[in-house]
Amino acid sequence: MKEANFQTEFKAKNEIHGCFELKLCKGTSLPFSSVKEHQRQALLDISSDTGLYHKIADAPFFKDEKARMRFTKPKPFDSFLLKDIPAYVVVMFYVKRHKKKVIYIDIERFVRMEEETTRKSFTEQMAIDYSVFSFSYLKRS
Repeated sequence: MKEANFQTEFKAKNEIHGCFELKLCKGTSLPFSSVKEHQRQALLDISSDTGLYHKIADAPFFKDEKARMRFTKPKPFDSFLLKDIPAYVVVMFYVKRHKKKVIYIDIERFVRMEEETTRKSFTEQMAIDYSVFSFSYLKRS
C-alpha cells in the first residue's frame, strides 16, 4: 500500500465534503511533523473566514517529434477561494491483510491533539479519540 493507492481509494469511498490532507501510517504511530506547517496553515485558513486563495498554475506544453504542440489536461478554471469549509487530516492506519482504518481529524482538533501531548507522534487510539468521523473497509479483489 502506497499513499497513491490511498488517494485512489479515498476518492472512491469518501462521503464527506471538505478539504483533506491524507496520510498513510504503516507503523504504530505517525509523527505530527508529517503534516507540514504550510499544510496546517492552509487547512486552518480554509476552515476559517480568513480563507485560502489559490491560482492554478498554467499547464505546461511541449513539442513532440513531429513539431506539434502537446498540452496537459486543461485546467478547469483560473483560481479559487476556499473559506469556512471543513478541513481534515485524514489518516489511514494500514496493516497488511487487515481492515483499513480511515480516521478524519478536524484540523483544529489535530492542532489541539499535538498541544495536549508531550509525544512527537500520535497513535491510532489518539487519532480515534480526536476524530470526528472514521470508517473501516476490507478491499476485495
